[in-house]
Formats: sequence, C-alpha cells, structure tokens
Amino acid sequence: MKDFFAHETAVIDEGCEIGSGTKIWHFSHIMPNCKIGENCNIGQNVVVSPGVVLGRNVKVQNNVSIYTGVTCDDDVFLGPSMVFTNVINPRSAINRKSEYAKTNVGRGASIGANATIVCGHDIGEFAFIGAGAVVTKNVPAYALVVGNPSKQIGWMSEYGQRLHFDKDGNATCNESGEKYILKNNTVEKLK
Repeated sequence: MKDFFAHETAVIDEGCEIGSGTKIWHFSHIMPNCKIGENCNIGQNVVVSPGVVLGRNVKVQNNVSIYTGVTCDDDVFLGPSMVFTNVINPRSAINRKSEYAKTNVGRGASIGANATIVCGHDIGEFAFIGAGAVVTKNVPAYALVVGNPSKQIGWMSEYGQRLHFDKDGNATCNESGEKYILKNNTVEKLK
C-alpha cells in the first residue's frame, strides 16, 4: 500500500522510490528510478527525469523540469517554471546522454520562478536564486544571486532574510535572531 498521494493524472514509472507524505499533483511525470523523499510536494506539470534524487520536504512548484544529473538535498524550494539543464552543448541530432553534467542543490536553498540553472554548477546550502536568474557558475552557501548571467548581490539567512554584516563581519537575522559571521567571503551560522 502506498503512503503518498498521486493525482489520477500523474504518471509514476517503475523503479521509483517515493517517501511517505509526498504529494504528486496533476499531469506530473515521475520517470524511472527516481528517489523522492518524505513530505515532498510535486506541483502540476512537473517532469522528474530518470535517476533524479530529491531529499525530504522538497517543494517543486508548477511547470518545473528536473533533469537527469540533478540532486536536491532536504528542504529545497524550486519556484514555478524554473528549469535545470543537463548538457552544456545540446544538439537535436547528436546523442549526448553520456555527457550529462551533475548539479546539486544544497539543503534549504531556494530557486526563484523562471530561473535557469546551467548544468554542472552546484547551489550551496540556503542560497537564494532570484526569479529569472541564469546561474552559470557555482553559488556559495547563503549567497543571494540575481540576473542574467547571475551575480551575487548579498547574503541570506536560513529564514530567507537579507543579512547585513557590520565591519567585523557579524550579522543577525531580523526574523529568527540567529547570528552569522562572514569570513573570507564565506558565511557561517553561529551556534
């Protein structure tokens, strides 16, 4: 007996592992050998290609394509109509399945609506990719990036609030009160 919900129009191919409490909505296709963690939400018209791995509590909004080579850690948010790629130089007449590049999205990261993640570039934990951004390089943990091509314009807390560092490299999240430090262009949350 399955302990997840799949709308009657969803297609789930054989060999998939789907965690309890997960919901898969209208017209979505979960292709063979995917691993989807517990309590995920897969929106309408989503394609999850073969071998994709999603952690726990991943939220995938409508019209998202997650291609082979992508992994998302726990608590990732994928905004409406964002897309991943998996080949750097695609051509219709040339089969490049052996050249799929890998992309990992770190725990707690958010990717905004209509953003594009060019394959082979990892997104760090709790990074925040603005709507419509085109990511063409690795994104550090807690970074805020926007634009095409994307560029880093700041840092974000685990609660998704902009961090403002003082001259000593200290910042406090205005929502959670959690403290962060910036050293050598790297942000860490203080315990």
